[in-house]
Amino acid sequence: MIPFNIPPLIGVEEKYIQQALKSQKLSGDGLFGKQCQKWFESNLPARKTLLTPSCTAALELAALLIGIQPGDEVIMPSYTFVSTANAFVLRGAKVVFVDIRPDTMNIDEALIEAAITDQTRAIIPVHYAGVGCDMEVITSIAERYSLYVVEDAAQGMMSSYKGRALGTIGHLGTFSFHETKNYTSGGEGGLLIINDEKLVERAEIIREKGTNRSQFFRGMVDKYQWVDIGSSYLPSELQCAYLWGQLSCVSQINRDRLAAWKSYDEQLQSLAHSGLVELPAIPDDCVHNAHMYYLKTRNFSVRSALLDYLKSLGISAVFHYVPLHTSKAGSNFGRFIGNDRYTTFESERLLRLPMWFGIEQDTQDEVVRAIYHFYAREN
Repeated sequence: MIPFNIPPLIGVEEKYIQQALKSQKLSGDGLFGKQCQKWFESNLPARKTLLTPSCTAALELAALLIGIQPGDEVIMPSYTFVSTANAFVLRGAKVVFVDIRPDTMNIDEALIEAAITDQTRAIIPVHYAGVGCDMEVITSIAERYSLYVVEDAAQGMMSSYKGRALGTIGHLGTFSFHETKNYTSGGEGGLLIINDEKLVERAEIIREKGTNRSQFFRGMVDKYQWVDIGSSYLPSELQCAYLWGQLSCVSQINRDRLAAWKSYDEQLQSLAHSGLVELPAIPDDCVHNAHMYYLKTRNFSVRSALLDYLKSLGISAVFHYVPLHTSKAGSNFGRFIGNDRYTTFESERLLRLPMWFGIEQDTQDEVVRAIYHFYAREN
């Protein structure tokens, strides 16, 4: 059996978790939490970063932070995870979906401006597969209309656009450390990246249940109290200890994944040249992190047949998002602007291959052979 994913494990995580256990500080913002946040602030770099229990929590914190209210609208692609939309719907916003680009599966930046109304408050670009959206165009539109930009960079750690780390280009950005991501904090986890200095103080307050507790611990106030809306958005110190182990080997993980991505890409070129599949496209302005390797079949029926064939061989490949606007909740809480030229069609033919840190070449070769056998059999 070849699984789709194995959570990344370097080997030093247990040591740091034991240290956290002995520290007698297991709630948020302990030694490891602070070390992780400083690492991100230095290495991205960013004005401020705040660890959260999940990327979902980071997105919810972002929606609170930019003051989303009932009746507001936010623009995003329909081809994304439900948390991207839920975070803003929870605040009463209407989601406005626009079509994607077929080359990167990212939001089509050329369609954003036509979706803007007087109620629009934010643009939410999603960097699919760790490949950056055209942030130059998106931030330019946002500036003209005085809109916030919140980057959903859940898959984008160690990726960049025009030399800038994903998540650091908009007003806010978010990372995920779920076990399926390149780096994990022990199964779940997330990060809010704050690039606008004016949002830093309130972000700390909202994250601490609406209190000025962080200021109290820094000696800025003599007692802390409830000063704003908020919730509990701190991860445990055990999550942060696990993540610290991952951060100690960031380059090793990144090199390994890029090598695996390149191996798939080189071996599948023949099928692509034959017109049987399409392979990922990386724009010149983007440096990606090999978050996933996918191919696109000619249509939905071929993808279904290929998935079934791989499953019969014990190979766990998967499809990805079902477009949100086609769901019951998506139609209730949002609307699609313009034509669905690519979102549904492209999503129905995309297939993700097994990929994880440490995947062996023999395993990749077996997956590739199975794909070639499928197309040989079909033809």
